[in-house]
Amino acid sequence: MANRLAQETSPYLQQHAANPVDWYAWGPEALERAKAEDRPILLSIGYSACHWCHVMAHESFEDPEVAAVMNRLFVNVKVDREERPDLDQIYQSAHQMIAQRPGGWPLTMFLAPDGTPFFGGTYFPKSPRYGLPGFPDLLERVAEVWREKRTEIGEQGEQIHAAFSRMLPRAGAHRAEFSAAPIRGAIEALRASFDPRFGGFGGAPKFPHPTTSNCACASGRPRATTTRARWR
Repeated sequence: MANRLAQETSPYLQQHAANPVDWYAWGPEALERAKAEDRPILLSIGYSACHWCHVMAHESFEDPEVAAVMNRLFVNVKVDREERPDLDQIYQSAHQMIAQRPGGWPLTMFLAPDGTPFFGGTYFPKSPRYGLPGFPDLLERVAEVWREKRTEIGEQGEQIHAAFSRMLPRAGAHRAEFSAAPIRGAIEALRASFDPRFGGFGGAPKFPHPTTSNCACASGRPRATTTRARWR
């Protein structure tokens, strides 16, 4: 039976529609369930061309026993980094703060119900190897930390929020005036690179880049590219 991701438009998310994991796409439904059940969120961010994303999916997300552990302990959320680069940027930065090393894909983050991260990593094998713990064992350990160390998790979350606040640009001394010029410029740039014969943008090979077209969407609201401490 297909899970919720079967209703999503992202091809990457649809690749996980047959997983036995009770996946949610990022949105209020997942956050509200996590809050109502006081359950942490397991956030997995990847993309279609990511080799280790597919390895982890095959090893763990397609395995009914591993999925049962995920479903029992967490609200599970899958994100396509090409569809939501804003979330990817936030949680990659959070991973680097927590782990003190760069992240990557798949990005595996554990969040409080309000979206604040408290632990994370990248690829985890199903069984211990490469110096990494097995994913099912890790899930049990993280859930135990969530149950027994709430005070420490809350303090760390405050530090992460404070760090993100320091990363935000300070408000300018003068009021900025909005202009349609950047949007017109983006549209003109896309028009100049459009291939009227074969479709798409630029020359071969042509891979879809959702964030490029989103920047010049018909609504006139370009997607922000700066990191902002916004968990929902």
